[in-house]
Amino acid sequence: MAEVGGPLGTSPRALLADAAARAIAYLEGLETRPVAPDAAAVARLAELDVPLPDGPTDPRDVLARLDALGSPATMAMAGPRFFGFVIGATLPAALAANWLASAWDQNAALYNVVPSVAALEQVALRWLLEVLRLPNDCAGGFVTGTTVAHITALAAARHRVLARAGWNVEADGLFGAPPITVVVGAEAHPTLMKALGVLGMGRRRVVPVPVDAQGRLRLDALPPLDARTIVCAQAGNVNTGAFDPVAEICDRARDVGAWVHVDGAFGLWARAVPALAHLAEGAERADSWATDGHKWLNVPYDSGVAIVRDADALRAAMSITAEYLPTESAMRNPSDYTPELSRRARGVDIWAALLALGRSGVAELVERNCRQARRFADALAAAGHEVLNDVVLNQVLVSFGAPEVTRRVIEALQDDGTCWCGGTVWQGRTAMRISVISWATTDDDVERSVDAMLRAARRVAAPSR
Repeated sequence: MAEVGGPLGTSPRALLADAAARAIAYLEGLETRPVAPDAAAVARLAELDVPLPDGPTDPRDVLARLDALGSPATMAMAGPRFFGFVIGATLPAALAANWLASAWDQNAALYNVVPSVAALEQVALRWLLEVLRLPNDCAGGFVTGTTVAHITALAAARHRVLARAGWNVEADGLFGAPPITVVVGAEAHPTLMKALGVLGMGRRRVVPVPVDAQGRLRLDALPPLDARTIVCAQAGNVNTGAFDPVAEICDRARDVGAWVHVDGAFGLWARAVPALAHLAEGAERADSWATDGHKWLNVPYDSGVAIVRDADALRAAMSITAEYLPTESAMRNPSDYTPELSRRARGVDIWAALLALGRSGVAELVERNCRQARRFADALAAAGHEVLNDVVLNQVLVSFGAPEVTRRVIEALQDDGTCWCGGTVWQGRTAMRISVISWATTDDDVERSVDAMLRAARRVAAPSR
């Protein structure tokens, strides 16, 4: 990039070099800093709340202020010992590709306008289908996360179910449309319910199915299905990691023409590991799937994927035309498969991550995190604490006794700073939830975190003086 001053008189080369140096310093400091920001850093965020200046500010000063005030107040989610939510760190290849794609500044909508990113997304989708062992003729859209992936895939489901009943929902809306029955497990993720509300199918109109002791939808309680039913199954309960009996659900749905949608935000990635693939066996027979790239693939936020077997249904639900848009193309137009027309080239990050890892790298990452989750469970149980779930994947629920005691242990652990875990209430039990899903987490990080957890538990149990 030429050393030419921008509109505000700053060299883009120098500014981007400064940004890269600051980002590198931030990432390299994650190993030694507490996972959670301290109170002083959070308090200094008030310094960002200043009046909008009347004139320009030197971009170097903008960046310096952002780093000085913003960086210390972040949660170290990019580090190796954040276990609070199902959040992966960012693989170096994906982060670098994200930076380059941001510099390209492409609106990833139409092949005729942005052929490079459209081609990259087409390849990334094909690789995803191969890694997840889903039908190779599925359509897909790169969206912000599983919430929008649910909206996208379920819009396709809504289109197909109503089209069979002779109703064009995109043209005529839902007023007067034939009713749709939506069946969900009682522990369906809230983002699924949000998607149903956005699509006008109702959060309270669903038919909830009781679950078993691990949160799996009970097949014996599944209601009768028909051609106007959408069944939402779960591959990876957000608390326990458990899997609904997707194969059996698909058997029943296929007999009557019902649509099966799979919430596989993180659990679908078990299909990439030979030793774990049985957990999600049969998921390939569903009609649509939602998953995240910013979970187990460890790409930057925001990154989700909606995958739909019926490409025509997805295009019918999502595509638009206008005289000014060059939509006619023999190649795939990304905007035909997502709610957005204008959006960033999310598929580039996924392409880079998959190329960097390969099949074996994806499998090793998932398998290692699951092994590390079992280590957490084994160590905490050996110390006398109650692990509430069968650790089949990467999620661990642990109780330290009475609800108040467990909450105090979680608070003490967060204050310690070695690692960060959050709390949950699952099937009436208060627990600490451990989610292991980062490429950066080493076995040493697990041992350091176990020690911190046991210290916190001992501190809470010790009599006050």
